[in-house]
Amino acid sequence: MDKIARIILEGVEYEFPVVVGTEGEKAIDISTLRSKTGHITLDPGFGNTGSCRSAITFTDGEKGILHYRGIPIELFESIPNFVRVGWFLIFGRMPDEESYSRFSYILTNKANIDEDMKNHFSGFPKSAPPMAVLSAMLSTLSCFYPEFNELDNREEFEQAAARLISKIRTLAAYTYRRSLGLPYIYPDPNLPYVSNFLHMMFSQPYQPYQADPIAIEALNLVLILHADHEQNCSTSTVRMVGSSKANLFASCAAGVNALWGSLHGGANVKVIEMLESIHANNLTPEQYVAQAKDKKNSIRLMGFGHRVYKNFDPRAKLLKRVSERFLKQMGIKDPLLDIALRLEEIALNDPYFIERNLYPNVDFYSGIILRAIGIPTNMFTVLFAIGRLPGWIAHWYEQNGDPDVRIARPRQVYIGTPRQS
Repeated sequence: MDKIARIILEGVEYEFPVVVGTEGEKAIDISTLRSKTGHITLDPGFGNTGSCRSAITFTDGEKGILHYRGIPIELFESIPNFVRVGWFLIFGRMPDEESYSRFSYILTNKANIDEDMKNHFSGFPKSAPPMAVLSAMLSTLSCFYPEFNELDNREEFEQAAARLISKIRTLAAYTYRRSLGLPYIYPDPNLPYVSNFLHMMFSQPYQPYQADPIAIEALNLVLILHADHEQNCSTSTVRMVGSSKANLFASCAAGVNALWGSLHGGANVKVIEMLESIHANNLTPEQYVAQAKDKKNSIRLMGFGHRVYKNFDPRAKLLKRVSERFLKQMGIKDPLLDIALRLEEIALNDPYFIERNLYPNVDFYSGIILRAIGIPTNMFTVLFAIGRLPGWIAHWYEQNGDPDVRIARPRQVYIGTPRQS
């Protein structure tokens, strides 16, 4: 027997179906609520509202679970390959060798940007926020590749998705270099995805940058762990924009803007800013934690706790191991990293944080790793965007293929001035 939810409004009982997901999560389907009752629901922040059915990613915040299409996130640690995982997220199965080779070929051969796109960069001041530039340049792809603004089949979609994943790293690297007055570095067709990005970031003419294999492995895993996370703010934005039939480039550019916020993709920047503040003010980690626990103090311990996870963020567990191994093997000495590791040690053993489920989250460790690799702080959120792009593309594609999709149009409860007679 199908489960039914009953709602009584003004003495009248209404029935609504209960939908159960494959992992047992339950939802009341209220899609007919307004037509039946004249009422809507009010849910600021949409924390109790399911906007879609999706087969891409599942999280369980209470149990600390995250899996991509049924594969636990922990299984991607042994051989981290961002391109392979990205293809898997988008198309729903691990690529065979033919599919992987075809996709990699497009990534390699479409990595460069049209020479005329460089003229657009010249219109931005060198001090422009990297996320603003990145969003604008992703939108510009709609102008340079109009043939992909209408995707009529899977082959065209794969071509568009590959171009987007390939070119975002080129655009990101040039955004960074131009802010420093450095020349554009062309992508190297002999390098794999992550190595090529670091090459375009840090090479100089006639002096190629040689990335350490440990750094490449760590950055691959950072990107994989950011690739998707259910209906977060930026992913929901991509879906909302895409529901109007906006093209893939425009929809993902909107996702970049949503990710830009300090409460979303900018959180790992706040972690480094906190560490810099502790170091600059000659505070010990113990002193800073004491201030963070003081209710009269506005200081917050950044990088701890998560809206979804009431347990240890599974991504943070992986990055904790990676950061420890990476810093040890690289022999990196950085006072900020020493402060971070001590903060982590204190918080994991302090009842105040344990009782409040304030465990280190993915932003805490990703900031440490990116800093150790040499990524400047103002590029942290850009790296987040590169990592999250396959997830955005997967959700756009999933929604675009749903025959029941409707343009997103939330309701509101009006509290303004009543109608004047």
